[in-house]
Amino acid sequence: MALRRSLLWPLTALLAVQLAGCAPEGGSGGVQSQKLATITGRGKLICGVDGKLPGFSFVGSDGQYSGLDVDVCKAVAAALFGDPGKVEYRDLNSSERFAALASGEVDLLSRNTTMTLSRDAAGGNGLSFAPTTFYDGQGVMTPANSGVKTLKDLAGKPICVESGTTTELNLADRMRELGVPYTPLKFQTGDQTYAAYLGGRCVAVTSDRSQLAAKRTSFPSPDQHILLPDVMSKEPLTPATVNADPAWADAVRWTVYGLMQAEELGITKANVAAKLAEAKANKNLADLRRFLGVEGDFGKQLGLPSDFVVRAVTAVGNYGEIFDRNVGPGSKLKLDRGVNRQWKDGGLIYSPPFR
Repeated sequence: MALRRSLLWPLTALLAVQLAGCAPEGGSGGVQSQKLATITGRGKLICGVDGKLPGFSFVGSDGQYSGLDVDVCKAVAAALFGDPGKVEYRDLNSSERFAALASGEVDLLSRNTTMTLSRDAAGGNGLSFAPTTFYDGQGVMTPANSGVKTLKDLAGKPICVESGTTTELNLADRMRELGVPYTPLKFQTGDQTYAAYLGGRCVAVTSDRSQLAAKRTSFPSPDQHILLPDVMSKEPLTPATVNADPAWADAVRWTVYGLMQAEELGITKANVAAKLAEAKANKNLADLRRFLGVEGDFGKQLGLPSDFVVRAVTAVGNYGEIFDRNVGPGSKLKLDRGVNRQWKDGGLIYSPPFR
């Protein structure tokens, strides 16, 4: 036993040195994270996304990815490397996403994924969730001329649903509560689900309300489809990492919080450079100086560069800008912010203190 221990300690020390040497520029060699070391050594972030959901993650005709989930990936890449372009995107369907994250195929899952107990628990999927970036609820879409006005009108009718999602169980639970019999038509991917709906195989399709609104924009006649007023569930859509590497989870978590706190402080993509200059010039602005990395060691504590918030906001703007551009007034979806407003405006977007 003594011999084995004597061999183990040099190996442990060597691993610590290797991890320290892989810390991001300006970050901390003291934060030991195998994932951070892997990503920085590779020189890019690998981010799992949907890839086919307008407003959240979608590939345009130019081959470029865009959307709220994509901007989260860009913000993390910018925090790490100072370059939002250092991201490789992997399109994952609902059945693939957790296995891809667990195997290390992707570093970060930013793919309209609902945070739940079973997904978070070590005995479940073992994920570590970042702050929720979109508070949603499950809904149902049906043709406007179907005559369906409520969930009870779907009695005895087929409903399309993607398997391996929270929507499948939510639908079953809600219809059971209402005592409404129905026929679930289950599909492995979103493409199959919506193709079946448009092909008339089901009278309705169910998913997160934001996803239904997003998919509707790509339909041949979007105005011929309506969302029922029923909201079946809470769906906090949240980026995730594996819980086996808490230092990496912290780096992602506080980068997202940085985007939210920047909005609260009125720091935007357009004025972040001026705010940084103001913080450097005025030593009395203690909170601003710490938040923007002029003083203190927030970045060091996370294994990130001291100016990680500046890098992220410079790349994609604050949370409000990301929301408005991708799913809000500046987008085709034109979704109301609703509960996705800042806490001081009556919403749920709330960053803990940067202290």
